[in-house]
Amino acid sequence: KANYPRYYRQALDKLAKAQRILSRRKKGSARWNKQRLVVAKLHEKVANQRMNFLHHKSKELASNFDAVVIEDVNMKGMSQALHFGKSVHDNGWGMFTTFLAYKLKEQGKQLVKIDKWFPSTKKCSCCGKEKEMPLSERVYKCSCGFVLDRDHNSAINIKNEGLRLLALS
Repeated sequence: KANYPRYYRQALDKLAKAQRILSRRKKGSARWNKQRLVVAKLHEKVANQRMNFLHHKSKELASNFDAVVIEDVNMKGMSQALHFGKSVHDNGWGMFTTFLAYKLKEQGKQLVKIDKWFPSTKKCSCCGKEKEMPLSERVYKCSCGFVLDRDHNSAINIKNEGLRLLALS
């Protein structure tokens, strides 16, 4: 679990207030330009905080592990289809994978991307059986008696698939 700090969510109230003030200004006036800069600075601060967090997290992973396995997830589709828009975009997943890739490459380490169609959440990490799982179900329960948190089970499956792909190459 990454425990993203959610910088955009924290700044949402300030941003909303600054944008409301901007919308009430006459476009092109000196006060409008001044307020436009205030809004831009708030957005820039959020972006810088997110980038700093992602740099630190990717450096930590790159220095501690020889290979990192991630799932190649379609974040844009996830944000639109599942109504997680702000939360998904606030994570900066694409930027994180880019940072992680170049930092691992610099150190001669490997980044393994698992296909987005790999059934990581539907597969039992104990026996290998697959079953359908709605997103609302947060605990994975298999017919073999295996019970685990859905995300933890998925992480184990991704790790095992990454090890399999590393062994092939």
